[in-house]
Formats: sequence, structure tokens, C-alpha cells
Amino acid sequence: MSATVLTIAAAKDAKIRVIENGRGTQALHDVVVALRANRRSGSANTKTKAEVVYSGKKPWRQKGTGRARAGYTSSPVWSGGGVAFGPKPRDYSRNVPRRIRCLALLKALSSRIIAGDVLIAEHIKVATPKTKEFISFLKSQTEERKVLLVATQFDDATYKAARNIQPVLLNTAAEVNTEQLLAFRKIIVTREALARLAERLA
Repeated sequence: MSATVLTIAAAKDAKIRVIENGRGTQALHDVVVALRANRRSGSANTKTKAEVVYSGKKPWRQKGTGRARAGYTSSPVWSGGGVAFGPKPRDYSRNVPRRIRCLALLKALSSRIIAGDVLIAEHIKVATPKTKEFISFLKSQTEERKVLLVATQFDDATYKAARNIQPVLLNTAAEVNTEQLLAFRKIIVTREALARLAERLA
């Protein structure tokens, strides 16, 4: 049985407050930027002229050679010298209040519901852990290839069958985030997962 489009009326019946105006746009931006920033390791590191291992000896005398004066070979203007104002290890993470995160999640889900990109399925499950079988299941639900599937939980066979399909992501209703709701062309949600999302957004 193919998935059906989740309408605004059906979403409201499922106790999801659909945002139909511009509210939450800034929260959406802030949360996506924070999610991407929090994934950065911040481990980029360059050596300054003080950290480069070079002799402190003056390369040549100050006057009389016809060349520009030089005091040390670790200068940033020299090849192999230190880096001026280069990156150092730092923390890029951002803290977003829980209320803003919740608003952004609701805004992302609302925008996808309004666009008709959220589909309701009875279940997301395959009998055997075979990629071919999962592709057949996916084709029976939607024609799109880049799909986010959300359920309350997945069995091992379904996880194994889907892990080789690159543009497909399986996630639970308790863990799905704002960026994931925006990144995929279609979102397939089970009815149980929709109820769990409604609890998160309450």
C-alpha cells in the first residue's frame, strides 16, 4: 500500500500545530547554523613564526648585499615560514535554547507539510535484510529517491537493508532533527511516529 500525503487538516487532527505564517523563520536559521557548527571539530592548526623550527640567525648582513633586509627565516613572507593570523584550535559549538529548537522543528515540519512533502505510511519494514527488497518497498511508497523515513523504531533487517542506499536515511521520531527534515525531498512517517512527534512539539 502506497503512502498518502499528510494534509494540513490531518496534521492538526494529529495534534500538530502547523505554522502557516512567517513565524519561526529566524529560529529555523539559528538551529540549522548551530547544528552545522556543532559538527565542526575545530582542530585546524597552523604554526606562527614563533612556533616554526628555524634558526634565529640573521640570514645575511643588514647592509651592503643589495637584497632586502631580513632578520629571521621563520618570517611569514618567507617560504616555509610561519603563518600570519592562521587558524588555531577553537570551539565552534553554539547553544540554542530548547524553546527555539522546538519552534524550529515545528517550523521545518510545518513547511514540509504545507508543501505536500510529508507522507504517511502504515509501517516501514522489510522481511529480509536485502537492499533490493528495501528499494521495492520504497518504490511502492514514493517515486523520489532522496527520502527520510521516520518511525518510532526500526528492526535490524530494515536497518541493514537500507544502509547501502546513500540518499535514504532512517531515523526515529525521538531523534530526528530540524536539518534532516529540510534536507530530503520526501519524508515518510508512520502514524506512531507522527504521534511521537506531536508529543515532542507539544
